[in-house]
Amino acid sequence: MESILRDRPRWLTPVSVFAILFGLLTIKEGGAVLFIDGAARKAAGNYVPFVLWFNFSAGFFYIAAGIGLWRMRLWSARLAALIAALTLLVFTVFGVHAFRGGAYELRTVMAMTLRSLVWLAISYAANRFFSPRVKV
Repeated sequence: MESILRDRPRWLTPVSVFAILFGLLTIKEGGAVLFIDGAARKAAGNYVPFVLWFNFSAGFFYIAAGIGLWRMRLWSARLAALIAALTLLVFTVFGVHAFRGGAYELRTVMAMTLRSLVWLAISYAANRFFSPRVKV
């Protein structure tokens, strides 16, 4: 497995832990709505099933990316970029759904905005860290 022989940057540990915790929370909350017919599902209101399934599934990849970042693996930067890209794609499709009059909750807009910004930032930082420095 590839490893980067560089000093660990200060931001890497908290970002790794954040990604793992964000993934665990995403799985817990999404799973409660998807699999338990109870308070969480009622509180979710007009959730959009494809967004919920994407976010629930993505939670597992958040954890993988966090572990990879913790271990300073190159693939984790690529995974973070993929997560960011797919999140933006799903957010766009969600926007089409909403624009066409589909039911949704405002908190879905806020959550997808947050997810997009978080993974764009993680992807940017990770890919910048793992990219070779060009010396001129």
